[in-house]
Amino acid sequence: MDRYARFGHLRVDGPDEAGVIELVLDAPNLNAVSEGAHADLAEVWREFDADPAVMAVLLRGEGKGFSAGGSFDLVERLTTDYDARTRTMREARDLVYNIIDCSKPIVSAVHGPAVGAGLVAAVLADVSVVTKTAKIIDGHTRLGVAAGDHAAVCWPLLCGMAKAKYYLMTCRPLSGEEAERIGLVSLCVEQDADLLPTAREVAHELAAGASTAIRWTKQSLNNWYRQVAASIFDSSLALEFYGFGGPEIREGLASHRERRKPSF
Repeated sequence: MDRYARFGHLRVDGPDEAGVIELVLDAPNLNAVSEGAHADLAEVWREFDADPAVMAVLLRGEGKGFSAGGSFDLVERLTTDYDARTRTMREARDLVYNIIDCSKPIVSAVHGPAVGAGLVAAVLADVSVVTKTAKIIDGHTRLGVAAGDHAAVCWPLLCGMAKAKYYLMTCRPLSGEEAERIGLVSLCVEQDADLLPTAREVAHELAAGASTAIRWTKQSLNNWYRQVAASIFDSSLALEFYGFGGPEIREGLASHRERRKPSF
């Protein structure tokens, strides 16, 4: 575990005897992603990839939800601090590429709200398991910036362009049941209590399987993402972070803090 001590803003449990390691989002305000957690979340996948004891990764959230997304303090700093904006944009880019390039199979377990950087990892996971009542939201345009991050990489591939545009442009929430129906996630469990047992069962099945065959299959399939990332993703990310310096983000952030509808 010493090799994970430097990721102080995340919780890492394991690996267990089967080689399954759990990455747990465990923070105040419904596991909101702080500036430090954002940096750790971008980098930790490299360590999982390099750790010979890890055969599979399970990503989950502690408490009542998966993650409420980036903290308002972080978002506000991005609107005023050029260096922070530049650094965070690089981390957002690394988060997507490092998950795609991690050779170990990744399983996500999603309950409650799933937003922001946590949602990036959840949707890009090789197998995503959700509860019916999970609330998936890509809230970028509601905040006043373009839907960058992971969305341009995978949403059109997973659920089709029509659904991707509808949910990304309107920021309407997706239940776990609807997310499975349109193909955004892999599995939806009937009961909330079934989430972790199901996700852990899948993670252990992958950990016990033919490791090179599974990893090479993942590598091949992720070339779909790499093709998109090589052009579309970098553009979407640049447009998103350009927006953090614009006027709409200020109204979007203020409306969130004041719990009201934005007036753009």
